[in-house]
Amino acid sequence: MILALALLALFAPQQTADPTLPPATAHVRYTVEGHGVQTYNCTAQNGGFAWVFEEPAAGLFDPTTHQQIGVHTAGPTWTWSDGSSITGKVLQTKPSDNPANIPWLLLETHPTGTTTGALSNITFVRRSDTQAGQAPTSGCDAKNVNVVLRVPYAATYTFYSTN
Repeated sequence: MILALALLALFAPQQTADPTLPPATAHVRYTVEGHGVQTYNCTAQNGGFAWVFEEPAAGLFDPTTHQQIGVHTAGPTWTWSDGSSITGKVLQTKPSDNPANIPWLLLETHPTGTTTGALSNITFVRRSDTQAGQAPTSGCDAKNVNVVLRVPYAATYTFYSTN
């Protein structure tokens, strides 16, 4: 019996940790729902054409009250209704299980501006549970150079601090 359990453990598929989870020292401060668009521009590149990501534009909503409490914009930047703001740098990505969905991300953040508030001590943001938002796989060609496409998406944004 012990040998059978040891062999089962040896040959069982290994679960890989989600790279978009923050360090164990991080604590959840806020979880919000993001609803908006991912903006792409049809661009000539490398002898062909591709939809190139430009920026997000989303409202951030309290999952309980459904009231808007902030926005997510280019940078990437998150700004709360109290005026506090952070920018992020991508540390990790994980493809969504559905190729139509944008990837999950873990971002390290830093405050912007001088306003203190809800986001002042946030050190990580995680984008997860993404729905839609990917650029189409076709439609960007010589006739459509510089066409801007806004693709609706939704995601969960979790804000963490390490203090």
